[in-house]
Amino acid sequence: MASKVKAEGDAIDKEPIDYSILAVSVLGVTYNAILAFINHNIMPLTSTAVVASEILILAYSFGYILKKGLYEEDIVPLGYLLATVALTVYVMVINKAGYIDHLRNVLIIFAFTVLGRWSNERTLRLAFKICCLAVLAALLCEIISTPAYVALFHPAEYFQNTRGVPPATYSDSGLFRGALGFEGRFSFGLIDHRSSSIFLEQVSLANFCGVMVIYLVSFANRITLFDRLIFMATIVLILVTNDTRTMLIFTIVSVAGYVIYPLIPKIFSFLMMPAIVMVGFIIHAFKPNARDDDFVGRISGTVRNIIAMDLPATMGLELDKATTFVDSGYVYITYGATIFGLILFWLFVSFYPAGQTPNQKRLCHSLSLFMFLNLMIGSTAIFSMKTAGLGWLLVGFLKFNEGATARIRGSTTQSERTPAGTAVS
Repeated sequence: MASKVKAEGDAIDKEPIDYSILAVSVLGVTYNAILAFINHNIMPLTSTAVVASEILILAYSFGYILKKGLYEEDIVPLGYLLATVALTVYVMVINKAGYIDHLRNVLIIFAFTVLGRWSNERTLRLAFKICCLAVLAALLCEIISTPAYVALFHPAEYFQNTRGVPPATYSDSGLFRGALGFEGRFSFGLIDHRSSSIFLEQVSLANFCGVMVIYLVSFANRITLFDRLIFMATIVLILVTNDTRTMLIFTIVSVAGYVIYPLIPKIFSFLMMPAIVMVGFIIHAFKPNARDDDFVGRISGTVRNIIAMDLPATMGLELDKATTFVDSGYVYITYGATIFGLILFWLFVSFYPAGQTPNQKRLCHSLSLFMFLNLMIGSTAIFSMKTAGLGWLLVGFLKFNEGATARIRGSTTQSERTPAGTAVS
C-alpha cells in the first residue's frame, strides 16, 4: 500500500505544471494586493484598474478554454452560463438599465470550473499552496506589525481611490474601515482589528478561510502532511484574528463532516439550501426584531427581506433595489437575476459537483453548506474571484479526476472526446 501511494506521488510530481492555469489562479487571489502596492508606491489607481484586472484575467481564461476546445464535459457549465446571459439580457431590457453583476459572477464560476477540468493535480496543489503561503505571509506581517502591513499596502487609501470608500474618521491606522470592527462585536481579542491579509478587507479573508477548509476536507488525503499543517495553521490563524463567526461555525461543522459527509447521499446537497432557509425562518420566529450586526441579526434581516419580496421583485422588475440587499444574498440574487437565477445557482451548486467518491461527497456537501449559509448573511462575497476562483477550480478538477468520470478521462484521449458542438447537434 505504501509503495502504491509513493508511486502515485512520484507520478504527480512528474506532471508538467500548467503555468497558464497556475497564473490565472494565483493572480485571481492576489491581484488586489498587487494593485494596492502599485496605488501607493508607483501611481494612484482608480476603479478602472480593478475592473480591467478582472476582465484581463477572465479574458485570458476564456482564451485558454477556447484554445483547448469545449467538449461534452463542459455542456452543463456552458448551459448555466448561456441561461444566465439570457436572464441578464431580460433583466436589463425590462428595467432599461445596465446590470451585469450576476453575469460576472457566473462567468467566474464557468471559467474556473472548466479550468479545473483541464488542470492536473500538481498544478492544482501548487496553486492552492502558493495562495495559502501568500496569505499566511501577509497575515503574519499584519499580526506582528500592523504599521509595516499598512506601509506595504495602504488599504484605506487603496479602497478610497478604487472603490470610493473614505477612510474611517475615527481611526488613522490606515486600515480599511470595515476591518476596524466595533465595540461589542464577537472577537477573540488577539489583535485590535479584523485581519485582512492580502485581501485588504476582512470579508474576503474569511471566505478564503472557508475555501481552504473545503480544500482540506476534500483533498487532505491527496496532499503531504507538511502541506496539511500549513493549511491548518493558516485556517486557525485566520479564525482567531479575523473574528469571523460564520467561518468558525463552518469549520467546526466541516471537521465532523470529514467523517460524516461520505456517509450522506448527494441529494442532501440539494436539500441544504431549503434546510438553511427553513432554519433561518425558525430563528426569525424567535427573534423577529433582531437587527444587530451579528449572526442572528443578519439571518433575521434576510428572512424579513425574503418575506417582503413581491411578485415583481421575483421576476426582476425591481432591479434598482438589488444593491440595497448587500447582507441578504438570496434576495440580492433574486432582485438582480430573477427567482430563476437563484434556482439555477441552487441547482448548479447542488448537482454539478460529483458525488461518487468520499472526497467528492466531502466537496459537494461542504460546498453547499459554504454557499447557502453565506447567502443568509452576505451577498456577493462568495462570488468574488479572490475566493471563488480557487473553489470552483477544485470543483472542476475533482469532478473529472476521481470516480467513474476519472476512468473515462484517463482512458479517452482529447481527440476521442466529443466536442460540445457535436454533442449538442
